[in-house]
Amino acid sequence: MTPKRELQIAYSLIIVFLFVGFISYAAFPAKTPDEPIRLMYKTVAGKVLFDHKIHLSDSGYGLACQDCHHHPEEPEELEEALVACGECHKVLEEGKTFPDSCLDCHEAEDLEDSEVMKKSDAFHSQCESCHQEVDAGPEEERCSWCHVM
Repeated sequence: MTPKRELQIAYSLIIVFLFVGFISYAAFPAKTPDEPIRLMYKTVAGKVLFDHKIHLSDSGYGLACQDCHHHPEEPEELEEALVACGECHKVLEEGKTFPDSCLDCHEAEDLEDSEVMKKSDAFHSQCESCHQEVDAGPEEERCSWCHVM
């Protein structure tokens, strides 16, 4: 067998293996988890990594979903209501008291006098108060506990 023929066979095998690899990758994709495991929030103050597993597991904080995702009160509606915090807590425009997405679930009359806080304020309020209750920080003025530059 000539070196030229060996090279053709080698290239043919490489093409076949690449083709089989692509087909296998497309046919058997990795299973996507039902909820996000870790989320990276990119903020002006630095990135914040949130790990659902630590917060939900018994070896971590042992929280239930509704401990943080506070809407709705009815347990049977919980699955549909677990949306990203940013869906409701957006940076609001001047003069706007609530985002339009609230009207997907709430009646306009119920929201007339309501003000939705910005996402950053909601996170700071929710996260800091909970972590301080279990002595897990952050302390005052210690942004670097959560925010990594």
